[in-house]
Amino acid sequence: MNTLLKKALRKPTAADTIFLVKDGKDLGNLGFTEDELYYIKRQYRSDHKVVSINRYKNTLTVVFGETTGTHSMRLEKYRMHGDKAQQQLNKARVERAVVFNVNVTGEEILAFTEGLLLGNYSFSTYKKRDKKKDNTLEQVDIYDNDITEEDLEELRILTNAVFVARDFVNEPVAYLNATKFAEEMQALGKEANAKVEVFNKKKLEALKMGGLLAVNRGSIDPPTFTIIEWKPKNAKNTKPYVFVGKGVVYDTGGLSLKPTSSMDTMKCDMAGGAAVAGAMYAIAKTKLPVYVIGLVPATDNRPNGNAYTPGDVITMHDSTTVEVLNTDAEGRMILADALSYAKEYNPELVVDIATLTGAAARAIGPQAIVGMEAKADDDFEHLKRAGSLAHERIVEFPFWDEYKESLKSKIADLKNIGGVEAGAITAGKFLEHFTDYPYIHLDIAAPAFLDKRGSYRGEGGTGVGVRLFYNFIKSKAE
Repeated sequence: MNTLLKKALRKPTAADTIFLVKDGKDLGNLGFTEDELYYIKRQYRSDHKVVSINRYKNTLTVVFGETTGTHSMRLEKYRMHGDKAQQQLNKARVERAVVFNVNVTGEEILAFTEGLLLGNYSFSTYKKRDKKKDNTLEQVDIYDNDITEEDLEELRILTNAVFVARDFVNEPVAYLNATKFAEEMQALGKEANAKVEVFNKKKLEALKMGGLLAVNRGSIDPPTFTIIEWKPKNAKNTKPYVFVGKGVVYDTGGLSLKPTSSMDTMKCDMAGGAAVAGAMYAIAKTKLPVYVIGLVPATDNRPNGNAYTPGDVITMHDSTTVEVLNTDAEGRMILADALSYAKEYNPELVVDIATLTGAAARAIGPQAIVGMEAKADDDFEHLKRAGSLAHERIVEFPFWDEYKESLKSKIADLKNIGGVEAGAITAGKFLEHFTDYPYIHLDIAAPAFLDKRGSYRGEGGTGVGVRLFYNFIKSKAE
């Protein structure tokens, strides 16, 4: 659900209120009774940082802030507190709450609100309404003199961009095929005043995008290649930053068919494309003065009669020949064409993002993103800082040339898979072959889709990458 976010013009009195305080010493003059203070302080001493009091007519919630840890970890804890608060408010069937800042910083109150809004998301398109179970929280008002309407508007846009990405990931392919995905991105571009162009199959054939066309051969739906361009007149850069997102709207594995237990969530295999779409929407909607381009190659991967096969040799957009040994390594095939096409822009930096390998997921789980870089060490450090700020952390894997060895083919320029070892890295090295510019590869196989709820990231699509990319471009604007 999209929660309405507004600025409160006066102190709350009888409203459902959330008080943000630093510690138990800050509870005076907030109107609590002695019994309520005793209960709140006892909960605080038991390490409960979010404590609610039900007064029947209204609910009062005290959130105790964080004073230890790094700056980024403190902000993350505030987001987690926001998620906990929205759970308690929804349990109490609260529809509108006022966040009252007692003595935390503006940055902390925004982080708390971000966690609250993101945690309040639900994907209920295909569910019957259940008033007893559905979230009730519809509006959040912020009472704080230092928080501006511009701050709130940025937060509205960014959280909405995450919701857009989550919705894309959560939608089944029966609705969101490659054509529909491109249409949705066109609508987002129109809303945000970004330029969007979609290449159809005939255009892709003319461009000789062999990887994307090969993966699409088993599908009855045509592929698309969407270009989202945000080029403001006051852009601080002349060479664009380019984000490339994997848009496999559903992945059966093709003829290298996945087992059913590995296929049931494969509607999420376009989470990289969703992240690019959401990030580009937020960047354009907030009018950041940075030239940015998003590229999203899209198709499904199915084992129909004319599907590409293990043993095929595919000629890619840059004329590289690739021996296909596994049709389930399809993401790198469509990304390779997009990375090759990105050379047209003479980019400052290209970052791809993809649910690419189970190897990345097994290596670090859903707590972080696997990342690698070539000729982009400064920007990679910059991106990691942006990731820490959003708690979309990046763990760097080595990107040494020795890993190319397992990609050598006896009959073509490359194989599309390496050996059984270092699968996340060899996938990245395959993609690097198609670049000649500063390049960063991000593998979000684990954090893109969660089987169970654990935080404000929710269950299902998380929208990972949207806030990371937005923070990165915002820092470039500053």
